[in-house]
Amino acid sequence: MQKLPNITTHFSDWYNDVIYQAELVDQTPVRGAVVIRPYGWAIWEEIKSLLDQRIKETGHQNASFPLLIPESFFKKEAEHVEGFAPELAIVTHAGGKELEEPLVIRPTSETMIHYMFSRWIKSWRDLPLKINQWANVMRWELRPRPFLRTTEFFWQEGHTAHATRQEAHDEVLTMLAEYVNLAQQYLAIPVVTGLKSDSEKFPGAEKTYTFEGLMPDGKALQMGTSHLLSQNFAKAFDMKYQDKEGNLAYPFLTSWGTTTRLIGAVIMVHGDEKGLVLPPKIAPTQVVIIPILKKGADTQAILDKAQSLAAELKQAGLRVLVDSDDSKTPGAKFYHWELRGVPMRVEIGPRDLEKGHVMLSDRLGLSKDAVPFDQLVTAAIGRAEQLQNELYKRATEKRASQWYKVGKLAEFAKDLDAKSGFYQTGWCGKASCEQELKKYKATTRCLLEEKTFDTCFNCTDPSLNDVLVARSY
Repeated sequence: MQKLPNITTHFSDWYNDVIYQAELVDQTPVRGAVVIRPYGWAIWEEIKSLLDQRIKETGHQNASFPLLIPESFFKKEAEHVEGFAPELAIVTHAGGKELEEPLVIRPTSETMIHYMFSRWIKSWRDLPLKINQWANVMRWELRPRPFLRTTEFFWQEGHTAHATRQEAHDEVLTMLAEYVNLAQQYLAIPVVTGLKSDSEKFPGAEKTYTFEGLMPDGKALQMGTSHLLSQNFAKAFDMKYQDKEGNLAYPFLTSWGTTTRLIGAVIMVHGDEKGLVLPPKIAPTQVVIIPILKKGADTQAILDKAQSLAAELKQAGLRVLVDSDDSKTPGAKFYHWELRGVPMRVEIGPRDLEKGHVMLSDRLGLSKDAVPFDQLVTAAIGRAEQLQNELYKRATEKRASQWYKVGKLAEFAKDLDAKSGFYQTGWCGKASCEQELKKYKATTRCLLEEKTFDTCFNCTDPSLNDVLVARSY
């Protein structure tokens, strides 16, 4: 294993090295498409399982829709096709022949799903209709980066239809709240929510809400979005139904999604000079047990005890692995599991067996303690909660140190390049002022409910509300 680059001075290089050395991804011959290796996929499965449970508990059903979508579907909604046109991958030939109509490899499934909704929704009794899909999608990225921006990526996309605008808006906020809970309670990442500006919202949506994280290098990461599509797509796909009064009406639609980008956020927010640091709630392995085997000792007794302790921890609901590979030294194993971010390590050797305890340490180095065998389960559960809370605390403090309140672009423009970060400022709402940020490779991330500043960051017009400005991934 090569030594990782300095995380503070070479953050981008550190990220690239750690995702490969920790065996999260590997390159393929297809530009922008990576293999998510078993360990990386295991992290995604933990996140997916947590979110999928909440999606179902909030009244949604999973379904699967086709990968290929007729090109004409995208042309039905003008803003939608304009927004996605540069990113589309299009199939023109199949079966040895040119297709009568090209097929788009889905960048998102609004058009196909709304076509199906138009067939399924005929009466007010068919509403609300709440569907979710776990799928892969394709968007032709100019500057791909594993987990953050790849040509092909994995996500969930929820799509719902409602009788009223208020019901649809409530759905949008409900799912946004679920995303925030996932990010903060499980990924241990503090996020900020708000409306996207008109220029930054989802193509074809009436409103887009986002939840944004701030990475240690000062760049923002859009971690997911929830959209009020309203009736635009319903009208485009002639999605009419008979309401309770017997009149024909269009339903109000929503869509919302988050992706494998969440893994990238976890890597960046919590990682350190040793590699990954995974929050216990999403770590595929929460506890690794390392038997310390020495010549002349009763190695079988040590191995048996390690397995026995693992069984007890698993019985308590913890995810445990015993590393009994005798071809590697304990030091090599420590390095390997630290690189992979396993939250807790248990060591047991001949002396520990004699004394009836193990050595319990954690990935953050908070403590290393001798724990009696019969107290290990309680200690591990307590340590996991401590680590989860500590990671969120550290991430929150880091974000606070990179959050600035500045009135004018002229004052913080130079800092956008030097130290980046969240810049909370005022905005009049005009696109011409927002466009000025592009000169500094920055964008508005979301509108805030606060109104700290009286005037716009760029002009002298009154500020409507505060806005977060940042460079982003």
